[in-house]
Amino acid sequence: MQATGILDMLGNNLPKEMIDFFINFPLFEQINAEEVKVVARHMESIDLNEGDILFRESDKGNYVFFIKEGHLDVLKKSEVSGENVTLATLYEGQSIGEMSIIDDFPRSATIQARSHTKLYILSKSAFDMILSKHPKIGIKLLKGISRLLSKNLRETSSRLADYIPPLS
Repeated sequence: MQATGILDMLGNNLPKEMIDFFINFPLFEQINAEEVKVVARHMESIDLNEGDILFRESDKGNYVFFIKEGHLDVLKKSEVSGENVTLATLYEGQSIGEMSIIDDFPRSATIQARSHTKLYILSKSAFDMILSKHPKIGIKLLKGISRLLSKNLRETSSRLADYIPPLS
């Protein structure tokens, strides 16, 4: 796993491809191209090889990750067997860890690279700095995170309803 700062990698000129990548993320849908540039300048990039662990269940969470290329498996340890169970696979254009830059709780699952994967990373400290120095952008990001978490909760509730017997 190798981390590189976006500014170190690109200088002050962010490529249109990178800006387009973030503008198309649901998290950034309220943010314009200039605001995306502000956020992207606070990010880093890392590459994972197949099988690499991005983070483990119960690790301290202080980063959100955006999948540029590749696939990540979401693994949760079964309380019955003690083995990791694959809950989901995440793909290009998805993100993981949004809650961690808000609530400081430990990670709720293990994330493992299913293939070579390129990620952009926004740390909690960078997010807090954006909130402090660019509050309008920070608020738009918070709204995007809120919408994403709300959507995920609704989808999870809907799936759980198929497994829970009705109350009599």
